[in-house]
Amino acid sequence: MNTRALETIGVPPALVRLAKQLVAEARSAGFERSRLRPELEALLADPGAHVGHAAFGRLARALVEAAASDRSPPAPAASAPWRQWGNDIDERAVEQMRNAMELPVAVAGALMPDAHVGYGLPIGGVLATEDAVVPYAVGVDIACRMKLSLLDAPADWIESRRDRLVAALENETRFGIGAEFGGRADPRRARFRHHDVLDEDWDVSPVTRESRDRARAQLGTSGSGNHFVEFGTLSVDSRQAAALGLAAAGTHLALLSHSGSRGTGAAVCDHYSRLATRLHPDLPPSMRHLAWLPLDSDAGQEYWRAMRLMGRYAAANHAVIHRHVAGALGVETILTIENHHNFAWEETHDVGGRERRLIVHRKGATPAGAGVLGIIPGSMASPGFVVRGRGVAASLASASHGAGRRMSRTDARQRFRWARMRPLLADRRVEVLSAGIDEVPQAYKDIHDVMAAQSDLVEPLGRFEPRIVKMAPDGERAED
Repeated sequence: MNTRALETIGVPPALVRLAKQLVAEARSAGFERSRLRPELEALLADPGAHVGHAAFGRLARALVEAAASDRSPPAPAASAPWRQWGNDIDERAVEQMRNAMELPVAVAGALMPDAHVGYGLPIGGVLATEDAVVPYAVGVDIACRMKLSLLDAPADWIESRRDRLVAALENETRFGIGAEFGGRADPRRARFRHHDVLDEDWDVSPVTRESRDRARAQLGTSGSGNHFVEFGTLSVDSRQAAALGLAAAGTHLALLSHSGSRGTGAAVCDHYSRLATRLHPDLPPSMRHLAWLPLDSDAGQEYWRAMRLMGRYAAANHAVIHRHVAGALGVETILTIENHHNFAWEETHDVGGRERRLIVHRKGATPAGAGVLGIIPGSMASPGFVVRGRGVAASLASASHGAGRRMSRTDARQRFRWARMRPLLADRRVEVLSAGIDEVPQAYKDIHDVMAAQSDLVEPLGRFEPRIVKMAPDGERAED
């Protein structure tokens, strides 16, 4: 174990040299590498109980002596630097961001204007760490993704071929927590969808190995919560068309989807967040979901490989949905744009005037590196935007992933009724095939305000207007 790994698990800097010496001696004597971290963490949690430890007793005694000689309270750790975009953010989400910046592995952070309360890290939070990954800073729906396809068909198909578009949405994907193709939960027993991702190595972790059959059945499905598949129009001017490689300005028929890695991703998050929590029992309750896995640990490497597989699976999920919907309509795709959120990337960033290789978690935040294309949606009845990142260093090259919730789902269900929503939807020429009442536009922040608050982070390259929207039926538990 190197210096950083020992400090990460809590070895005081003054005792790191002794700890490294004892680790080397233990390994030479045949001590298994996989036992090192658990043994040391147990010792650090209660040094007095381990003074007789065969390999690490000297370290335990040194810790006991240091505690006895130092009666002054330890100095609080300095918080990592971070910056906030936008002001319409729940103070509880801001407090979650402050907590994340106090982690010993935190290096820098940013809070996007769509931010709201999440587990551990707020939705809209960006957290950069060194040699550590935080499962809940990635999120439950690992690699949740946006994908936009421009279709080789007139935009007026929204009206003239509405029935065909509706049928494509109804037949070519599934919504709901247990939604699947070809399995026991598929009422129509349609054949499984296929993608090459299913031929990859799913033995990268015990969770993915055990969940492969479920992942096969759920490929091409969209889940619940704020996940959707919808038809709409994308409008671009001549400058935007040129930037996107389109032949001319105008309005295009577009298919937009939002979903992630489904049940398998949730299982990966649950398993590895539990492991992380057990590694850091001293975290206060408000920070329990910020527990981390060192990347040089077996669990950290397992999670990293599983997370990356979930990224490829989520991309495949969208690819299958778009392929089948376009196929049902008999049209080709002329442009695709897509991006992950709820993911962690290994990136180089300048922090404090020094280039550092970091793990950047974007929980409900869109990658916005210089020139990087992405999609930032609004709500079922408000516009979304194709954007190009400006690569702003202070935001860790990030932007919002949507409008962001203004109120909780419980509040929205208590306040709104479909009877009052339908006139608004009709006024905006939006048809909602199915959705929860907690997804109505008023439950979200104003997308125009959010975009204005991050105008320095992204450049809009097109405006998407939703027209035919399908989400999970009302009453489904949200899994976003």
